[in-house]
Amino acid sequence: MTGIIFIFFACLLWAADTLIRYPLLFGGSSAQQIVLFEHLILVTIIIGVFIVKRRRFNFMRRETLIPFIVIGVFGSALGTLAFTEAFYLSNPTVVILLQKLQPLVAVTLAYFLLKERISPRFFLWLGFALLGSLLLIWPDLQKLLISFKEGDVEANNVALWGYGLALFAVVSWGSATVFGKKLSSKGIDSVDLMAGRFSFGLLGMLPFVFMTPSLITTIEISILQKILILAVMSGLVGMYFYYQGLKRIPAHWATLAEMLFPVAAIFINWLFLNVEITQIQMIGAATLVVASTMVQFRLPVKTVLESS
Repeated sequence: MTGIIFIFFACLLWAADTLIRYPLLFGGSSAQQIVLFEHLILVTIIIGVFIVKRRRFNFMRRETLIPFIVIGVFGSALGTLAFTEAFYLSNPTVVILLQKLQPLVAVTLAYFLLKERISPRFFLWLGFALLGSLLLIWPDLQKLLISFKEGDVEANNVALWGYGLALFAVVSWGSATVFGKKLSSKGIDSVDLMAGRFSFGLLGMLPFVFMTPSLITTIEISILQKILILAVMSGLVGMYFYYQGLKRIPAHWATLAEMLFPVAAIFINWLFLNVEITQIQMIGAATLVVASTMVQFRLPVKTVLESS
């Protein structure tokens, strides 16, 4: 029971992330600036932990390089960047709900990359999950079809581009999950995983700094304080709670506990940000959550462990 409570706290922190990330974006901060300073802060904290604990960065080896690139550059940097940008372009509630495709992506990649067996029923629930995702973005798809008839597609293309970025984040995070499990199976603990993730994530953000130096030079103290809260709350403490919960309960229990995340996010967005969700989107959300849940129930335990 304690493990589930830890997962619930992590989900609440991740959902509350919206209250800071969304206003920052609409207050003038760019997604690149937010994600860059998140990683700068997280790397600084991790370095401090390693110094205090007198730990060594001995987890970097030739065989861990590619997994850490996937986890850090794609999972932490580009995935978070795409997710943050999607918030600005599309309905944030829908963007969060689309994250429920992540377990499906992770299990699929585990099948191809880790050669895990997958039940044929998985593909049935995958179909339902894709249907749910389609229903989630249906209002914007409908507007796009109308716009094509009227010859004006620019505005709706923006929203669809946002959903595309959200799906890129899902694939990036799903890939990071698989490679994270691969590293974990090699004996690399959660602290080293987080250190590698944040460090390579920061490296992944450096090209944006070279292209736009103003990301560093124009940051305001008030904005930096909010990003600090964001990084510590959802990046550091949220992940700490998650790993503490994962140590205490089976992985498939943890995945089911994570279903609190979209529910909490919808409630928070509706209560504090006045973000509405239509009836058809609610049906799509329910379909997506049920399909993702049934995947966890139907898959063999070994496969589920690799996808969590």
